[in-house]
Amino acid sequence: MADQKLKVAFIGAGGIAGTHMRYLDQMPDVELVAAADVIESNVERRCDEFKIPQAFTDYEEMLSSIEADAVSVCTPNGLHAPCTIAALEAGFDVLVEKPLAMNAVEGQRMVDTARANNKKLVIGFQHRYEARTNFLKTAVANGNLGKILYGRVQALRRRGIPNWGVFGRKDLQGGGPLIDIGVHVLETTHFVMGSPKPVAATGVIHTYLGDKPSSVVSQWPNWDHETYTVEDLAVGHIRFEDGSSLSIEASFAAHIEKNIWSFTLMGEKGGATWDPPQLFSDQHDHMVNTEPHWLPSGAAADPFRKKMRNWVEHVLYDKPTMAPAEHGLMVQKMLDGLYASATAGSEVAIS
Repeated sequence: MADQKLKVAFIGAGGIAGTHMRYLDQMPDVELVAAADVIESNVERRCDEFKIPQAFTDYEEMLSSIEADAVSVCTPNGLHAPCTIAALEAGFDVLVEKPLAMNAVEGQRMVDTARANNKKLVIGFQHRYEARTNFLKTAVANGNLGKILYGRVQALRRRGIPNWGVFGRKDLQGGGPLIDIGVHVLETTHFVMGSPKPVAATGVIHTYLGDKPSSVVSQWPNWDHETYTVEDLAVGHIRFEDGSSLSIEASFAAHIEKNIWSFTLMGEKGGATWDPPQLFSDQHDHMVNTEPHWLPSGAAADPFRKKMRNWVEHVLYDKPTMAPAEHGLMVQKMLDGLYASATAGSEVAIS
């Protein structure tokens, strides 16, 4: 077992693929064998950088010709489903970046394909590997908060519209900040809450800055406003089968004091925040705030590294995954419900 190596190929060679490659390349039980990208210069650059022996511009050609065990899908959202399904059907285990797909119908097909082919499918949710997430998850599991009643999710940028990639194109991404950055804090909150089943969603979206030229000094200036078809701000509410609920706020651009990346939980016995990690309870007839004196940091605690390592150990050594595709599917159904409600102007059921 010690000499065993996981042979990994990549579909997509853009920014996030480089991050996957960098972490995997540092692992002695992993071998990077091939990469595919429709932009030839991208894949050649990555293969040169990480000494990957085989480069392709057609992922289907790659899947049919390589000797590998697993595939990392690092494409824009619109290609997650077709690339993942093709890799699963070709006999590879898969890690797909968040969100799982453009919608829950695609996500369900991905999950079903993995099951039908007896292959492992993992979703790229790195924030559940953070030390502060584990601190809150353990507190919830130990009953320190009692029954969770409510969560508040915030993934807010004051002016952070991406000026690279296709993040402003709904046809390729499925949406804007809700599906791009909101998904991260949403999935982490849902995970800490115990992954309750969502049953209904209410959502509202607004576009008021991204589709116009702007001279305001911002985080990433000069985005392509002419192709911008996603929301600037999304807000919504999810109800769960167990009676709990959460609200979500996600923005690429909003008139707020500063960027916010956090969540809050309120339970019958206590509450919590993620940033900073704190617990709130009543003790000795007083209201008490508790925070960890020390949390792991540095390379060993790097959540992205832990995400990649967990995937390798799940596929190569059959260890449990912390981010099963089924969790990604529940999150996708919540995103779908929020967008559907914004279109309908009323609450929608999540089946």
